[in-house]
Amino acid sequence: MKFLCDVHIPIKLSKHISNKGFECIHINTILEKWLTTDDAIAKFSDLNDFLLITKDFDFKNSFLINKSPKKLLKINLGNISNTQLIEIFDQYISEIETVNKNHNLFMIEIDSHFIRVTSYP
Repeated sequence: MKFLCDVHIPIKLSKHISNKGFECIHINTILEKWLTTDDAIAKFSDLNDFLLITKDFDFKNSFLINKSPKKLLKINLGNISNTQLIEIFDQYISEIETVNKNHNLFMIEIDSHFIRVTSYP
């Protein structure tokens, strides 16, 4: 499983995911870095089979309307510490892996006490 972290996702989470053995790239290290457009991020994610992690509501709309990005992890947690974000991510990683394994087109939304999955075969 491969992850791409959007600009508002802490680099600390990106490094944590890499340390868990997954490929993880932060947008600040590729393309036009923090200036990369949402469209370019979605295209890069789709072309390279990344699961995009974001807090940006625009990506949810793009997924629902355009089915891009094809794999989306939408964080709905507000301003929390990096430590709390990492703990919540770790809590749901096995469910994220299962969804990724079983679907090619999906959106996972993480809230403080639950996750919601929208998927297509």
